[in-house]
Amino acid sequence: MNKNLIDWPTFFGALVILFGVTIPLVIFPEAGAEVINAANRFMTGNFGVLFILMGLLSLIFLLFVAFSKQGKIKLGGRETKREFSTFSWAAMLFSAGIGSSILYWGMIEWAYYYQGPPFGIAPESEEAIQFASTYGIFHWGPIAWAIYTLPALPIAYFFYVRKKPVLKISEAIRPVLGKYVDGPIGVVIDVLFIFGLMGGAGTTLALGTPMITEGVNDLTGLPVNLGTQAGIMLLCTAIFAISSYSGLQRGIKVLSDLNLWLVIFILGFIFLFGPTVFISETTVTSIGILLNDFFRMSTWLEPLANVAGFDETLFPESWTVFYWAWWLVYAPFVGLFVARISRGRTIREMIIGTMVYGTIGCILFFGILGNYGLYLQLTGSFDVISFMNEYGAPATIIAILNQLPLSTFIVAIFTILAIIFLATTFDSASYILAAVAQKSVKGGDPLRWHRLFWAFTLCIMPLVLMFIGDLETLQTASIVSGFPIIFIMFLLAWSFMKASGEDIRASRDYRAPTIYITHHKKEGSRGPTDK
Repeated sequence: MNKNLIDWPTFFGALVILFGVTIPLVIFPEAGAEVINAANRFMTGNFGVLFILMGLLSLIFLLFVAFSKQGKIKLGGRETKREFSTFSWAAMLFSAGIGSSILYWGMIEWAYYYQGPPFGIAPESEEAIQFASTYGIFHWGPIAWAIYTLPALPIAYFFYVRKKPVLKISEAIRPVLGKYVDGPIGVVIDVLFIFGLMGGAGTTLALGTPMITEGVNDLTGLPVNLGTQAGIMLLCTAIFAISSYSGLQRGIKVLSDLNLWLVIFILGFIFLFGPTVFISETTVTSIGILLNDFFRMSTWLEPLANVAGFDETLFPESWTVFYWAWWLVYAPFVGLFVARISRGRTIREMIIGTMVYGTIGCILFFGILGNYGLYLQLTGSFDVISFMNEYGAPATIIAILNQLPLSTFIVAIFTILAIIFLATTFDSASYILAAVAQKSVKGGDPLRWHRLFWAFTLCIMPLVLMFIGDLETLQTASIVSGFPIIFIMFLLAWSFMKASGEDIRASRDYRAPTIYITHHKKEGSRGPTDK
């Protein structure tokens, strides 16, 4: 156990702020929830425009970088080979970035838009139906993955091009903040990231655990109560702790590959044995609506509601702003993880691959799972809306699956998939938390005991709050804590452009031996600094 590698100020700072939020919520749950919810309303109501602009500008910035000179930079030396196959790479980044939440919202999110559509559209109208199947794809589409990808740029650049053995958000901002990242400012940046990730992980647990519990109840008859949910949470913790302890190649990669194969199976089954034509046509139509209204959806707020007395739906604050804030909380983690697994790829490949594979995966989930539920509602085969309003979303998801042939088998596969999805998110999270709380990761991986520690820490706080019924408050607290990350995202973009620009200029004078820029010449062409 090499304790000298641990960044103790960041390590203890993260624990202090986590307990500092959690303990008051346990002692004063109602008052604590009221304060945090008020802070959330203030943030989304007054600064929603910042989240909206941050999302759209992240996408534009990344597309610019991908097709600029920086996009040709290879993450590693000229002879560096890709550490993972494209299949495993896509599986790991998708599993880390999405988790079991995609099973939850992919199946049921349309129902909320169907009842409360955007743009003042009448509920349950034809136009509401069209946007119900489109808005989920928008919220989980290119902007979401752009927010995830932006932090990966400077982190991957410093780790693989400048050969800095550090996986930290603060280190990635060094070109802008300089020596200040070695002091309290750097610690605060890393601690905010760790706390936000823990709260975001609590959100994933809050959604995934009740859904898994409903699946277990349907298969075994075990009651849906706190005891069962706690047991499932501990089982998931054991799985992702073992996976994280085993490392990238033997643990996280294997679990992510299995996860992706199960995804392919269950989506393929529902597509083939469900309403195939309806799913195909509705998904393609939704993509068309998204392309047509993308900028409208990306910039829509409700400025006239409070000024001119128009009806206020709170749709942008409740959905788009919330989602962008949620992705923002996860962004440094996913960015760190994507950076770590992208050795041997160019920056263009990392950007385009992450956004394309991530978006396609989400389109398939919302297109197949969501439109299957929508089909049941519209044809009267199963009243999804009434069932959900009476029994809740987790029970409704399992009820929708029970409308399929071989329903018991499908519910079993779906439940196993949800467990693995939850585990693949958390094993990646514990891996990155350990990396951030270390001074360096010279061997490529954080210390094993350190990864195990964060694996169990990720579970303990949500487990405690689940028993007092306050997981939602932890989720809201993490979203509020994500507000400063908007400015950190700007610093990350600035840092990458500054550092890479300096190295590109220096490489022309043979002064940057670490940078290798790919060229579209015949195979074997050499960069200016290759030895």
